Amino acid sequence: MAQIIDGKAIAAEIRAELRKDVEAFKATGHREPHLTAILVGNDQASETYVRMKMNAAQDVGISSETRRLPATTSEHELLDIIDTLNKDKNVDGILVQLPVPDHMNERKVCNAIVCEKDVDGFNVFNVGRMCLDMKSMIPATPLGVIELLKRAGIDTFGKNAVVVGRSKNVSMPIAMLMHADGRNETGAMDATVTICHRFTPPKELAKYCSMADIIITATGVPGLITKEMVKPGACVIDVGITRITDPNTGKTKLVGDVDFEEVRQVAGYITPVPGGVGPMTVAMLMHNTFTAAKNLAKINKS
Repeated sequence: MAQIIDGKAIAAEIRAELRKDVEAFKATGHREPHLTAILVGNDQASETYVRMKMNAAQDVGISSETRRLPATTSEHELLDIIDTLNKDKNVDGILVQLPVPDHMNERKVCNAIVCEKDVDGFNVFNVGRMCLDMKSMIPATPLGVIELLKRAGIDTFGKNAVVVGRSKNVSMPIAMLMHADGRNETGAMDATVTICHRFTPPKELAKYCSMADIIITATGVPGLITKEMVKPGACVIDVGITRITDPNTGKTKLVGDVDFEEVRQVAGYITPVPGGVGPMTVAMLMHNTFTAAKNLAKINKS
């Protein structure tokens, strides 16, 4: 049976470390870091995610606020609010909870947040710096996956890794961080990476996965990764999350991309859903916010 990589426990460790670091930061005369989240519309999933982030901020000593805007807010109005926050020296981190309403250009909105306060790491300049293996704000979920691997002691150097999915905010950064040179600024993982996606034929997906030492899947397709596709002893990181109805109980539950009960019989390490990558995403967002606060404190001091 695979060893469970407990993302909830590791995230709690990171938050405890951050709590101490924030206290030490304030003890040197700095104000507490501040995070502002912008929520456009009334999507219930987005409301839940933002609430989790605000609770985490309070837990580690970061002040926070949520700006709730109606779905009818124009793109111009949103960009004006972001511009004001960009210029506010009392704000260290800004995030716009995605998705935004259809009448807004998501890329334009993400790029409107200055790089120094872009705690989601979605501004194209932060993405570009990451791809060039330079220090930048790295998106929280990919950063959480990398931190999980490091803290679980998973050897990635020269190993074969398969990333299933090609989203620009999750899978692409994961693939970049998995393959890049660990000697450079991102401290990446030096693996040999194969990317599979929705147009990879099922037989080819199974072939690539069966050769992988590490499988990281982020598709939102329940049960995509099965026992037969996993090499004995491989590490399986499940980023996917989908709410389904349990046929036995009639109740809804969260599941990942991996057939967990079957795959855990052959894998060496595996993350559960929930309780794996999800808590790490929130913890690393707090990490990014604190990093932004430290960097801005240096800039403002100079």
